[in-house]
Amino acid sequence: MKRTIILCALVLLTLTSCNHTPESKGENKVQTTPNGTLTFRNGHSEVNGIKMYYEIYGMGDPLVLVHGGGSTIQSNFGKAIPLLAKNRQVIAMELQAHGRTGDRDADLSFEQDADDVAMLLKNLGIDKADFFGFSNGGTTTLQIAIRHPEMVNKIIVGSALAKRHGVPEWFWGFMDNARLENMPEQLKEAYLKVAPDPKGLQIMHDKDAKRMVNFKDIPDTMIEAIKAPTLIIIADRDVITLEHAIEVHRQIANSELAIIPGGHGEYIGEITTLNQGFVENGLIAIPMIEKFLDQKKVEKKRP
Repeated sequence: MKRTIILCALVLLTLTSCNHTPESKGENKVQTTPNGTLTFRNGHSEVNGIKMYYEIYGMGDPLVLVHGGGSTIQSNFGKAIPLLAKNRQVIAMELQAHGRTGDRDADLSFEQDADDVAMLLKNLGIDKADFFGFSNGGTTTLQIAIRHPEMVNKIIVGSALAKRHGVPEWFWGFMDNARLENMPEQLKEAYLKVAPDPKGLQIMHDKDAKRMVNFKDIPDTMIEAIKAPTLIIIADRDVITLEHAIEVHRQIANSELAIIPGGHGEYIGEITTLNQGFVENGLIAIPMIEKFLDQKKVEKKRP
């Protein structure tokens, strides 16, 4: 059990419409996924002083995916995107210093990430969307709902930390001694596969680690002020404690809580959780997310 939780900790650390024309200084190309089954647009957009990489899949109501620490779009959401994009427009990006996105001369912060995501969406002409953030991306998604409520329809926060007591006490000692060599190989490979400069791997790791070491609680008043309908997802063997997920659920008045069997990120097919027996139909969080998001369509029909 302890070994499983430690791996989860490593992951946590290193953890409108398609017709809109993005304001982009880089490429804006139509691509296909490696197996050729899914088409998407990708490019870079000027966002608060950095060039942010993004990908757009499918058509329909926009759903924004926000990855966790040490991750790329594909390492977090590669297995989930083909399912989510069947009925929705999926917008995914890589945050500051991650993957194909540039860095700035400043530490990482969840607040800045939230502002960067909001600016990217403005550049893409998307006024309002649903958001799904995993791990550190879940914390960023909470900040999006706090700082940019006008842009939010619904949010899904998966394995998100809002308070320091939301993880076991040993976690913080582990973070104080974080080293690149202890980062899961799958995450290193995912970064090196797409990043323009392999030296950025150390920078990303160190900035992610520093952010977690200096993590500060989100004030209760800010969490309680979130009005957006919220789905909180937690795994029963997550690094985030069940008690913490329940606490956040109680603080957000219009929220639902789902406890799913498995480890940190297993419910979306996060890359470090995959095994030879993996099947996409096993991603039980996806139909749960779709049902939660589709509830608004039913509500609109009520007199």
